Amino acid sequence: MTMRIAYNTGEYPRATDTFIQREVAALRSLGVDVITCSIRRTAAEHHVGPEQLDEAAKTFYVIQAAKSPWRLLTSHLGELIRSPVRYLASLRLALELGWPGIKGRLRSLAYFVEAGVLANELRTRQVQHVHNHFANSSCSVAAIATTMCGIGLSITMHGPAIFFEPAKWHIGRKVGLAKFVSCISDFCRSQAMIFTKVRDWEKMNIVHCGVDSGLFEKRVHSELATQVLWVGRLAAVKGLPILLDAWARVSKEYRDVRLKLVGDGPDRAMIERRIKELGLEDRITITGYLSQSDVRTELQRSDLFVMPSFAEGVPVVLMEAMAAGIPVVATRIAGVGELVEDGKHGLLVPPGNTDALAGAILRLLGDRTLRQEFGDLGRVKVESDYNGLREAEKLRELFSLSETNRH
Repeated sequence: MTMRIAYNTGEYPRATDTFIQREVAALRSLGVDVITCSIRRTAAEHHVGPEQLDEAAKTFYVIQAAKSPWRLLTSHLGELIRSPVRYLASLRLALELGWPGIKGRLRSLAYFVEAGVLANELRTRQVQHVHNHFANSSCSVAAIATTMCGIGLSITMHGPAIFFEPAKWHIGRKVGLAKFVSCISDFCRSQAMIFTKVRDWEKMNIVHCGVDSGLFEKRVHSELATQVLWVGRLAAVKGLPILLDAWARVSKEYRDVRLKLVGDGPDRAMIERRIKELGLEDRITITGYLSQSDVRTELQRSDLFVMPSFAEGVPVVLMEAMAAGIPVVATRIAGVGELVEDGKHGLLVPPGNTDALAGAILRLLGDRTLRQEFGDLGRVKVESDYNGLREAEKLRELFSLSETNRH
């Protein structure tokens, strides 16, 4: 495939979005020429491994480039001279994608300013198509930039946050502009359909985030469990306060089992305080962000993976746990049930229910046979339906079709 694709998102690379890095790597392995762009530069704590450091060094950062007055002026002047019609159309689109009020208008103009710099970079590097992960502000900038320089746009739609304020993010308008939309689950696609025109539904394709099961050794579970793992962003929306309360109950029966929290985030101080209040300092460890290889190591050491979130798409870390042969306890939300079948790959519990969460954890900690059965079947599920390379092949085909249709 000779088309040059730009992958764009709000912050890249991030420790919490390693699935994007793996998708880019898989496409490159399939012969797709992919460059990466990001609106903002990620903070240093996200560069936790060689993969992130390498991608950060190769990524174009829009706001950083826009801070150069000369770069800003020449980018916009160049796009205006090349096509005044497209330039004015992109300005109109920026205003259409704005939020109400004076602040909303100012935000629209900021998107337009950023889009001019991005458009100039895309033209300079002879990019023919932009694929944007997430349909929020970075997608607004990408839509304006592709309109300005006259190339195609596609979107990976995740959710669930984007569906909390669909009018604010103009989901229907963005889907209408896109050549195609990649939805990570049937649930995600159904939510996007609510806010889009029926004629645009055919643009929506299911392309899962995926993993490489070959990176994980198959887990052989022992009789005595020693570690339960959680991985993600330390935020209340991830259900961590519920997990801590549940762990206070679990630890009374399993004093030698530790809960390890891998990640960092805005609510870390609150979570650490709650751990102290519950007297669980010697039963819970917070590691901060870890590299992809270190996360794999922690999974191989774990007997159970738990995810008590209130809002998710289809968490890739659940796929990784299943690929490692680890049974999972997760909340029954959004597209999680498409990945985890309750009673087959793990246990699903109602979100926010401390008793149910504690009960599910206790059940699996006390049953090695069930852990092994769930772990084995989970690995098969991921290998069958969430193979990263096969999902990347679907994207490559969609990119090829969009290029064919362009001509």
